[in-house]
Amino acid sequence: MAIIQTDQLTRRYGRQTAVDGLSIEIGERDIFGFLGPNGAGKTTTILMLLGLTEPTSGRARVLGFDPARDPLQIKQQVGYLPENVGFYDDLTGCENLRYMGRLNRLPEAQAPALIEEALSTVGLEGEGDKLVGAYSRGMRQRLGIAELLIKNPKLLILDEPTLGLDPDGTNRMLELIVSLRRERGMTVMLSSHQLQQVQRICTRVGIMIKGKLVALGSLDELSQGSPGDKARPNLEEIYMRYFKEA
Repeated sequence: MAIIQTDQLTRRYGRQTAVDGLSIEIGERDIFGFLGPNGAGKTTTILMLLGLTEPTSGRARVLGFDPARDPLQIKQQVGYLPENVGFYDDLTGCENLRYMGRLNRLPEAQAPALIEEALSTVGLEGEGDKLVGAYSRGMRQRLGIAELLIKNPKLLILDEPTLGLDPDGTNRMLELIVSLRRERGMTVMLSSHQLQQVQRICTRVGIMIKGKLVALGSLDELSQGSPGDKARPNLEEIYMRYFKEA
């Protein structure tokens, strides 16, 4: 089943083309690594998938819905973690989650149990009564995932979720993403330029450069024609090969 599908998806701003004829398919339970340098068109693509920006041409389907026509249905089933997660620092973790739960029309009677489960899943049990202003960046990122989990989404879209994290925080985040796929059957679209992290957890990869998709497939598929005889392909070599060709 295709969770995300685009066909010649294009977004122009005046004479500048941010996304140029993007055609991708992301299957159920994929961890899809969306790679590319800054300005490659990754964030614009995400905004179109969420219905926050309309395409100039082409089409997209997310969980069977058209983002341009059915953005509310998509928002109900998709969890989006932006690059910079925003919380109220003068509220506790639980208070922030309760507030977000009300915005998502979460039944009040169910909220305490769902919040407790979400905090436990992301490794923040016992931290929910602390003010978010005292959280580390890694804790804030994990609280951001907890915020998404309380509405039990089918798809997570994560924009640079490990940016600014120390090695321990990065490992925790990557392990969490893998566990969500394994234990909850979630599909994850991970936008990043951290090649080693993508290689570590992603089942498939798409590489965007200057608004164009230049490569799409599993690491084994993308390694076809790469130099060297290695048991596991090196994503950095694959990326640089496509970057130079573009």
